[in-house]
Amino acid sequence: MNEPSIDAVRRDHAGWIFVHIEGEPYDRGEQHGQLLAAEIRNAIQTARYLAKWDTGEDFDTFINAAVAQFAPRLDTEFADEIQGIADGAKLPFAEVLAWNGYMDLLQSWWPSFAAAQHPRLGLKPWRGRRGHHCSAFIATGNATHDGRIVMAHNSWDRYAAGDAFNVVFDIVPDAGHRILMQGLPGCISSLTDFWLTSAGLMITETTISSFAGYNPAGAPEFYRSRHAAQYASNIREWCDMFAVANNGGYANSWLLGDTKTGEIARYELGLRYAGFESTRNGFYSGYNTASDLKIRNQECAGEGEDYTDVRKNGARRLRFMQLEEMHHGKIDIELAKQMIADHHDVYLDRDDNPCSRTICGHLELDDARFGGTDHGPFNPWGANDGKVVDSEMARDMAFYARWGHPCGRAFDAQAFMKRHPQWNWLNGYMRDRPSWPWTRFAVLR
Repeated sequence: MNEPSIDAVRRDHAGWIFVHIEGEPYDRGEQHGQLLAAEIRNAIQTARYLAKWDTGEDFDTFINAAVAQFAPRLDTEFADEIQGIADGAKLPFAEVLAWNGYMDLLQSWWPSFAAAQHPRLGLKPWRGRRGHHCSAFIATGNATHDGRIVMAHNSWDRYAAGDAFNVVFDIVPDAGHRILMQGLPGCISSLTDFWLTSAGLMITETTISSFAGYNPAGAPEFYRSRHAAQYASNIREWCDMFAVANNGGYANSWLLGDTKTGEIARYELGLRYAGFESTRNGFYSGYNTASDLKIRNQECAGEGEDYTDVRKNGARRLRFMQLEEMHHGKIDIELAKQMIADHHDVYLDRDDNPCSRTICGHLELDDARFGGTDHGPFNPWGANDGKVVDSEMARDMAFYARWGHPCGRAFDAQAFMKRHPQWNWLNGYMRDRPSWPWTRFAVLR
């Protein structure tokens, strides 16, 4: 195995790991694997543990599913990149492939597979990878301070899983567009889904948490999103590319912007249906519930009421509506940082009540007395980070990011488990989150 290329760079700063990789597919993959070998191994070890806890199945079940479903549907470019990651980290290709497809497998494939395997039990509602996942918005034109596109996102997940979300990748492929994205060690796609590309695209999303469709014969989401980000030149090209061979896995409400035109869009792709809307003057938000009526009513598992239920995802939808009205014509980078860290609880009408209902999610502080969380009280789950960007920064391939809660509140894992020992099964798999500052990341020049 070769030493990392002199063009491969790793820098650790403010809780983040910045990685620059470039070249042909295998080469950039090998650079990635070598630079992040320890983090890849730790992330997969945690994924193995959480998958077993959530499903009762050994991770080999998901590795076998990944090989059967995903390996035949990757093109040579991205199969070679994953092989390079595996070789660089000294791991089997199949294990790294399954890690790339973790969202598809745990969130989409497993529930449908388990129901088919045990029909007498019916469709058991399994929530391990479903539920609360991310808050986001994108605004443009007369909604913003100077007409620029402004985009913001925070990644919600179980903190033990989110500990792996702290990588910023600067990828210079030998073909297609350069990419700056937040990502996970060992993965070719962002998966946390905050992307900028040298084509001028700004890309983020929030999960449609109650989506129930899946086609194992389709291509995985991680492959489709990476291919579209690397090769699309505008919003519609991105949507068209992403929809090719769609498997319905990891279904999302995508928020997209084009710095060349000032256009923004919200694109939702189910398995059978898709919704698309765009504007050059306006605001779209994401809050884990589909806005498209066909997807919400015909492809989601009985949770359409989340759209209006202000004890659940509807709380963040309403809060974004309030913030849009409050800040119309004024939204810029600094306001975006405040909005994505917002703690107003619309259900209780309290200005500072961080919980499952706030844009900056803190399920670890929520006693669940009002419902709104499928995981019970004091769940170590919520916003793992914050990212903001406007179209001027995006043209320079740069964005601001904050590791840990975007509000800056620290999380002490050991102190939390001492207060709530029911979560001690996560001991050793969940790390502290100190309070880090907002930090600017940009591609290497």
